[in-house]
Amino acid sequence: MEFDDVWRRRRMRRSFTGEPLDLDRLEHLVEESLRAPTAGNCGGVRATILGPRLVSTFILAATDEGWRAHSRRREGLERAGAVVIYSSRPEDYAARYREADKARSDLGDLANWPVPYWHTDAAMAALGCVLLCENEGWGAALWGAFRHHADIATLAGLGDEDIFASLFIGVPDFRDPPSRSLSRPTPSRAERVRRRE
Repeated sequence: MEFDDVWRRRRMRRSFTGEPLDLDRLEHLVEESLRAPTAGNCGGVRATILGPRLVSTFILAATDEGWRAHSRRREGLERAGAVVIYSSRPEDYAARYREADKARSDLGDLANWPVPYWHTDAAMAALGCVLLCENEGWGAALWGAFRHHADIATLAGLGDEDIFASLFIGVPDFRDPPSRSLSRPTPSRAERVRRRE
């Protein structure tokens, strides 16, 4: 598939068929996603794949009873073939920026980073995975790391890593309940691009 087609077709897919994924192939795609840029080439981003037996366990860890009782998306997400958790090790960034060639940046102290690049790098890797999955004919849905960090970290064995987000991955069934966000007015893409010459 041409890259332009992959980019235009990409949508968050929140409902899956339950068809099994080739987990070896998924692992390869996740490894490839880590080709994304990383500040100072420090390699501080990690990815943890939870196979199909753990998808429901992930949902239990990442949600509360109220969400599970009322979500329009739970059933479709539970049919995902895997969950990939993207995390990062902030201290890897501080250590890298204390090295001689980066020390003048004063970023050896995490408090001095105006933008936490450990999250930026994890976001780039996650987007890479979304696009690689789209190219594979699979779908992906980003699950924000807004709450339940400790439970997710315990499930995935993450230790001292910061969770950026997770991806539900599977064969899409194209029956996603439409997002309410799609009905709100937003500026067009053209309106959000500025050009100065």
